Amino acid sequence: MSALEPRDAGTAVAASSPEAPRGSVMDSAHRALSVGIVSVVLLIAFEATAVGTAMPVAARELDGISVYAFAFSAYFTTSLFGMVVAGQWSDRNGPLVPVTVGIGAFGAGLLLSGTATAMWVFILGRAVQGLGGGLVIVALYVVVSRAYEEHLRPAIMAAFSASWVVPSVVGPLASGTITEHLGWRWVFVGIPVLVVLPLALALPAIRRTASGPADPSAPRAPWDRRRVLLAFAISAGAGLLQYAGQELRWLSLLPAAVGVALLVPAVRGLLPRGTVRAARGLPAVVLLRGVAAGSFIAAESFVPLMLVTQRGVSPTLAGLSLALGGLTWALGSWIQTRPWTEPYRERLVVLGMLLVALAIAAAPSVLLPGVPVWVVAIAWGFGCLGMGVVIASTSVLLMKLSPPEEAGANSAALQISDGLSNVLLLAGGGAAFAALGGGAVGHAAASAAGQASHPGAFAVVFLPMAGVAAVGAWVATRLRGEGR
Repeated sequence: MSALEPRDAGTAVAASSPEAPRGSVMDSAHRALSVGIVSVVLLIAFEATAVGTAMPVAARELDGISVYAFAFSAYFTTSLFGMVVAGQWSDRNGPLVPVTVGIGAFGAGLLLSGTATAMWVFILGRAVQGLGGGLVIVALYVVVSRAYEEHLRPAIMAAFSASWVVPSVVGPLASGTITEHLGWRWVFVGIPVLVVLPLALALPAIRRTASGPADPSAPRAPWDRRRVLLAFAISAGAGLLQYAGQELRWLSLLPAAVGVALLVPAVRGLLPRGTVRAARGLPAVVLLRGVAAGSFIAAESFVPLMLVTQRGVSPTLAGLSLALGGLTWALGSWIQTRPWTEPYRERLVVLGMLLVALAIAAAPSVLLPGVPVWVVAIAWGFGCLGMGVVIASTSVLLMKLSPPEEAGANSAALQISDGLSNVLLLAGGGAAFAALGGGAVGHAAASAAGQASHPGAFAVVFLPMAGVAAVGAWVATRLRGEGR
């Protein structure tokens, strides 16, 4: 294997002759790095899709059903903080140490949760795991921006997206089988062992191709303490809003108000100027990522519940209704890697967002008894096709619009927009769902009829999210900078 060859030599050859091959993410210069980082993403994706199956059993055994939601929110809120820290860390020192520390924290959190004998220890493990996940995802974006030439970045981002396909289909089934036959703890403690091989491939390659600051000759910038404080604020604010969204009481307005007070200055300080108003170029890219991810994930979270409670579909079949989406998501990511798409990337993203909006709007049609349930599977397939195009393209555009010394901060902003919108739209959708009788859906599902009489509770989630996705189609028209 010749992966130790200097990458700039290959670049010089390619530049010297228009007939020279352009290389690929699996050529000798990139192979070890590509396999290593994609394998890391694959394992993180498997854990993310598998943990939901084991979580109810873990919470019941640890007597923690009353704080069940915090096992999810603890991961998310600390990951927001990790994203901001990883951005600064990667810009100052390179992404090697954040990746190493992040994967170490991710594995330590899994072990802590998997060996917990009390629910608060389990939640603490999830928080440590989230911190590691936030560090890793941003640092890997910086690796891509430094180690891969611009024409190779769409392909590696498509590989990241494709890494979620198999876990999204196999993860819940494998987790259920492990939980049933070996115990829920093995879902958590088994993954840290599997990450050793990807690390052995990725870390030496990252050290060779992307270590150190972007400009070694420039003076190293000090840590921005203000951004660290804003990171604390955005994590705490997101957690408070999640809590308030789960408690439909007047008293929950207090934590909601405190959460908003923390989030507003944090968002203004951590996202590019002009993000909220969709200013052209980088701000619009960051905003679009949040709009697309938040609207889609918030809607998708309610699809299985709607099929089970409203149409009497089994949980297994309800989950399989989303399986087609994993394949079409990968297809959408692959489409945006084709060279012919580059001049039309912005138009392709607009089309992708329109597919997302139409899919979300079509999903609640199965609330009508005469509409076959397979309509959801078809609609979600088209929606995931659009998401594959949009998510991968926003990552590519972010790297294209970011100077090397700002790749970390901008990658963190992209992930913050993604994660924060998930919290806000899930909290809003969940509150609306509960307000229109969604809390009674579970009881109705357990009745002899097996049907619930609260279709409005689902409609009030899907239709507003379709509207948010439609707004995303407009934001996608502003991805080009001024004068382009």
